[in-house]
Amino acid sequence: MSDTILFLAGSALIVWWSRKPLSKPGSHGFYRFFAWEAILGLIVLNHAVWGDDPYSPHQFASWLLMLSSIALVVMGVSSLKRNGAPNTKRDDGSFYEFEKTTQLVSRGIFAYIRHPMYTSLLALAWGAYFQDPSLIGTAIALTASIALWLTATTDERECLAYFGQDYADYMRRTKRFIPFLL
Repeated sequence: MSDTILFLAGSALIVWWSRKPLSKPGSHGFYRFFAWEAILGLIVLNHAVWGDDPYSPHQFASWLLMLSSIALVVMGVSSLKRNGAPNTKRDDGSFYEFEKTTQLVSRGIFAYIRHPMYTSLLALAWGAYFQDPSLIGTAIALTASIALWLTATTDERECLAYFGQDYADYMRRTKRFIPFLL
């Protein structure tokens, strides 16, 4: 399958998955769509060399980032489902089911970072990039990072509007992406 067909097929799936958030420009899901597209671009750009030299420093870093990505998304989604009391009471039309939390989640991975799923996507983007670093890959990875920063800051505004002072206090106690740092 040519890279163009692979990218177009992947984009069609991402557009379908993002159809609700795309109908609400300015929502966190709207910006997340662009991050997913950039990550898809990195995967398509570098898929041919995945695993060619697994012990090289850049591919070793890539695999560590991608494994971290899996761990972060599993911990984040399971914590939201377990502790967030998701229900349709919190539905603005662009949320996925697990995002419709009605309780502020500040336990588990959320005790350290506010956005484990977005951190997961950052790790995935840079993991795909490090399979075969290049100038165009750098531009795409930076685009994914900016889109994820926009996603996170927009999500924080949405959470402040819903959870109020409790979320503001939570923001003071935690970092956005990297525990104790950022």
